[in-house]
Amino acid sequence: MNNTNCLFSIALILLFMTSASLSHGQGASCKPCEQMKALDLPEVNIHTATQINAGDDPDGKGPAKKAYCKLLGVIGREINFELILPADFNGRFAMSGGGGFVGVVSNSLRSLTDEGYANAGTDVGHTKHDPSIWAVDNMERQLNFGHLAIHRTAVVCKNLIARFYCSPPSYSYFVGASRGGGQAMMEAQRYPEDFDGIVAGAPAFNWTGFSAKLVQIAQKLYRDGKLGAQVLGKDHLALLQSRIMQQCDALDGVRDTILNDPNACRFDLASLPVCEGNAAGPACFTGAQIEVLRTIYEPLVANGKKIHAGFPLGGENEPGGWDPWIAASKPPTAAYPSLHSYFGIETFKYLIFNDKDWDYATYDLANLAKDTRYAAAYLNADSKDYSAFKKRGGKMLIWQGWADPVISALDIIEYYKEAEKVDPELNKYVRLYLMPGVLHGGGQGPDKVNWLRAVQDWVEKGIVPDRLTASKLVEGKTTMTRPVFPYPNKAIFDGKGDPMKEASFNPER
Repeated sequence: MNNTNCLFSIALILLFMTSASLSHGQGASCKPCEQMKALDLPEVNIHTATQINAGDDPDGKGPAKKAYCKLLGVIGREINFELILPADFNGRFAMSGGGGFVGVVSNSLRSLTDEGYANAGTDVGHTKHDPSIWAVDNMERQLNFGHLAIHRTAVVCKNLIARFYCSPPSYSYFVGASRGGGQAMMEAQRYPEDFDGIVAGAPAFNWTGFSAKLVQIAQKLYRDGKLGAQVLGKDHLALLQSRIMQQCDALDGVRDTILNDPNACRFDLASLPVCEGNAAGPACFTGAQIEVLRTIYEPLVANGKKIHAGFPLGGENEPGGWDPWIAASKPPTAAYPSLHSYFGIETFKYLIFNDKDWDYATYDLANLAKDTRYAAAYLNADSKDYSAFKKRGGKMLIWQGWADPVISALDIIEYYKEAEKVDPELNKYVRLYLMPGVLHGGGQGPDKVNWLRAVQDWVEKGIVPDRLTASKLVEGKTTMTRPVFPYPNKAIFDGKGDPMKEASFNPER
């Protein structure tokens, strides 16, 4: 952290301590909304302070149910943020993370305003999605994206809450998924005092590692070296998933196209139908296609070091699965044929090498450890040391879809096991939940869990989240519920109940 950021942190801590001493109780503001704009905070400019009353429709999305104050501002040079301060404050602050390369103010918790939560989000210091616009040769923006912007926004927002209500929040929570999940883990590791409870969903914690895996797959999938015609097509994804399900779907006692534990499936790629004469066809696989599949499923190892654990079986032909992520049926962007190629190559170009002409096709993966050393230092939330978070009494829930084609469940499992070696008591304050059949959001499996309530009950009431309920919603209606247990426990069908009901499953220990 540079001297400016150090001074910023010290100044805000002093201001926060001063604000904390003003105890007028929580529940109602002690300062008019419009006066918040005039606050003098170091490196903070509140450019909009708007009072929204019940019945107002400020953004054309329907009338507000309850009154609140909306603040928009900037921290430092360019960390834009939003803070919502409800008139009926419940004493809790909830902040959300952003996905992908972020680039817009991400506040997915605005709906909590009606429940009395102060809530916030940030663009992490840039306003463009394309890394070529904002990241190249800009260390400040890189560090803001990596971890600093979330921390600075959290500190500022808690100070503003203390100023508005004349009392700091009783509890602070962070909820993020994908890049936001990585931000969540980063907070617990680097800034353990920021939040009491944290939810890290499908966390992009191993950013350089998963980016390297995506580049490795691109090298095999696009053999012309120009991101041209891909080796795998939609027919191959359908055939592949069909064969996997034929062999493994019923291993858990239920045929539902959901692999309860992909590690229990001993599927051999050699069992796939081989194209005669190695001539490509929709009902068989060529040698090149089998090679791509092995690359996807197997670990990435460079110079004897495992960089990425590889992807588990499952989700190959599900909507939102390998298509559009790995082998897309239509390009998601003008420049990239898949989301894998987009995130992997853009990361290497603009966050690792700062070189728009970097060529994925000719890159030697043996150089990964050396080439990614700097970027990994600010992008990766891979520390196994949670001692400070443990000491302050923090609690964190990590969830991961088994069928996620972006963030590998195998990768987070290996990480969690290593963290347990550092602290055998890890599950007393950090827990991992694996979600069968869940993609990077959605999927055949139930993916809806009230994670915030679960971590809040753990923090505030001491209710240990030994069993949570996951639901699948179709057109707003619940079609399936199943229990979710902390790793390594998993839900096992009792063999007699309704497999669509949670009560028909018990934990396997």
